[in-house]
Amino acid sequence: MHLATLGAFIVLELVLCLIPGPAVMSVVSAALSRRERGFATATGILTGNSIYFVVSALGLASVLVASHRAFLVLKWCGAVYLAYLGVRALVARPTDLERVTIAPSGEAIARGWLNGTIVQLSNPKALVFFAAILPQFINPAGNVALQIAILGVAGLLVEFAVLSMYITGIDRIRQRGFSARSGIWAQRIGGALLIGVAFAVVRESA
Repeated sequence: MHLATLGAFIVLELVLCLIPGPAVMSVVSAALSRRERGFATATGILTGNSIYFVVSALGLASVLVASHRAFLVLKWCGAVYLAYLGVRALVARPTDLERVTIAPSGEAIARGWLNGTIVQLSNPKALVFFAAILPQFINPAGNVALQIAILGVAGLLVEFAVLSMYITGIDRIRQRGFSARSGIWAQRIGGALLIGVAFAVVRESA
């Protein structure tokens, strides 16, 4: 793989990651309650991307995009789950907020990771990217699996850096201190963001 090709891919990945979308919105929503939850969700986003890189290497991404029924099932399952999480956050009580602002348990971290993974796997733009855009950076005459691995590592590093930037920014705001009332509103804003992600996922088409 030429360095120019890799550089072009990194620039494209950086631009796409900086544009607020479902991944950024879900990470911001999680980081509003706790920094660790934000990073857990970001790890889930990267897990979803890793799965798509593997799917691309196996040549299945285009098949998923072409199968309208499979695409719709994937999209709607993810949207319903995200909307459910958003509604739960919107109706959260102060006692619920106390539980999420303490040091998160392993279960909470696992839930954040699962949420991020579902967000990315149900994101139509992510699937289209791996099915239509990623192949443009691959030379079919070379080692395709190796090229996808290189692009995958580069893409994951770029996305993690961008998501970490968002998490750090939100965490600095949160560390200035939330009163009980402002804390519960931050939780509800996070819920609204998740519902917004669900609507964005449904609205997007392949």
